[in-house]
Amino acid sequence: MTVFHDEIEIEDFEFDEDEQTYYYPCPCGDRFQITKEELLAGEDVATCPSCSLVVKVIYDPENFKEESEENKESCLKQKKEAIVSAA
Repeated sequence: MTVFHDEIEIEDFEFDEDEQTYYYPCPCGDRFQITKEELLAGEDVATCPSCSLVVKVIYDPENFKEESEENKESCLKQKKEAIVSAA
């Protein structure tokens, strides 16, 4: 059984676009981290790479699934447009 240091809402995390990772300050001085990919997979535990503390991430998985579906649709649309313009 996991013992959480705290429960933190995803809105309180800082999002790094380049790394696609959410960060939150850890008491040890480092940062808890969880990737967008992990959230899409249903993970809700952010870990600190420097200590043993973990936090539970409070978020709505449906928001991430919707965003993922929108991204897929956007990519497909861009690919279709590229094929049409190349022809």
